[in-house]
Amino acid sequence: MKGLLLGFALLAAAGSTFAVDAPALPVTKAPAGAEVYIISPQDGATVPQTFTVRFGLKGMGVAPAGVTHEKTGHHHLLVDVKELPPAGQPIPNDKQHVHFGGGQTETTLTLTPGTHTLQLDLGDANHIPFDPPLVSKVVTVHVK
Repeated sequence: MKGLLLGFALLAAAGSTFAVDAPALPVTKAPAGAEVYIISPQDGATVPQTFTVRFGLKGMGVAPAGVTHEKTGHHHLLVDVKELPPAGQPIPNDKQHVHFGGGQTETTLTLTPGTHTLQLDLGDANHIPFDPPLVSKVVTVHVK
């Protein structure tokens, strides 16, 4: 029994070593001068609980997730996110990291009353942030 437990411990240790050593996924270089931004709402705006967020992109085009074309990507809206997703890893898909893999350039968002932050993070065909990251300035909104 002792040998079996030791075997599991070694296997677990080896597995964790591989996970730590796992390389990041390939990263797409950001074109020089490319810029992502939030068109509306403006920083500091007071908005209703349901409102429209419009995305802007300069120096690149928008393509759906999974479609690889040079100088294209798709939007991810970060809601109340304090730290950017890690480089070389897919952007999470949850309530705080909203994916627009269809190539959408706006959304209708519903938030609870209070102060919230919005930021765009452009991902490549595989939802991986560009290098360097193409992120908008943080926009703060006050929801009524």
